[in-house]
Amino acid sequence: MALAWLADRWARRQSGTVLALIVDHGLRAASAAEAALTAARLAEHGISARILTLTCLTPGPGLAARARNARYAILAACCRAEGILHLLLGHHAADQAETLAMRQLAGSREAGLAGMAPLVVTEDLLLLRPLLAMPPADLRATLRAAGWDWVEDPSNHNPLWQRARLRALRRDADGRGPATRALVALAAQRQARREQQAQAVAATLATRATLSPLGYALLTPGPILPAALQALLHMLGAALYPPAPAAVAALAAEPRPATLAGVRLLPAGRLGPPGTWLLVREAAAMAPPDTAPLWDRRFRLGQPLPAGATLSALGADARHYRHATALPAAILATLPCLRRAGQVIAVPHLDARAPIAFTPPNPATHGAQPG
Repeated sequence: MALAWLADRWARRQSGTVLALIVDHGLRAASAAEAALTAARLAEHGISARILTLTCLTPGPGLAARARNARYAILAACCRAEGILHLLLGHHAADQAETLAMRQLAGSREAGLAGMAPLVVTEDLLLLRPLLAMPPADLRATLRAAGWDWVEDPSNHNPLWQRARLRALRRDADGRGPATRALVALAAQRQARREQQAQAVAATLATRATLSPLGYALLTPGPILPAALQALLHMLGAALYPPAPAAVAALAAEPRPATLAGVRLLPAGRLGPPGTWLLVREAAAMAPPDTAPLWDRRFRLGQPLPAGATLSALGADARHYRHATALPAAILATLPCLRRAGQVIAVPHLDARAPIAFTPPNPATHGAQPG
């Protein structure tokens, strides 16, 4: 509610508007009424609101992670439908402190120990967390001064959840205590280091790598910054998370033919000067046939799939297309194709009638997943 109040004041000064999105997880009997009450209160203050109800969640293992993933998915889908590019999230200083503690307990690496990022770039959204340094007590005080009411979610104090248990152990409901401040400051320092590394990675890739819309990359000869190679592997391999730094370090110091994280590294041959390396998706690791427009987490078809067709790797059928392109077999076999009844009906990269876009994960966001 404090985020809605602040965002609305800012947007009005810019002659803009905000849309408040309320996610009802459907896990408590009172949640629907609380969501409706929140929407009504927002309407009283001239803020449009949308209640997004989740029906896919059931109690059981991994509920917190499943709820988080479902929440972000429905928020992103609503923003996409409304043409919204900026999604503001209300995480505050206490949330950041608890996230850091949870990730430390889980053994997260350096990137994860930077906590929640203030800015995350996704395929079609900017996720913004403007309140990460703000104690929750200040947000409640802001609402009281404005004369606004809000709902306190009892789940925030349910000891079944790890976050709630850590919140109780922290004994800092206001979020102003020394432990909370120290954790938030530590997260900010690590985020600054992460941003410096991201800039170094970007500068390295700008001078050393060429990324093809066909889903492969060319790398100039010589050792490379490990984090830059890690970002390339993450982008081309389409995994949710990048490979471990230790697995990348030796390959970055001395590039050689290898397969790592679903990506092959091999001499580029005629695609580049001597010593150039080709990084291409490992054909055996690619996604199975699918009817979704986004395939292998890397390629998005720009038109509906024909009836009965699927997207899949060209694979062994690449031999039938060598006459149509100078691409080596290692690349050609990884191109997406449309099949019907087992027969190739189109290879989008070789057929302008079936446009397809290469939309890999953004390496700048690795380790900064919403959560």
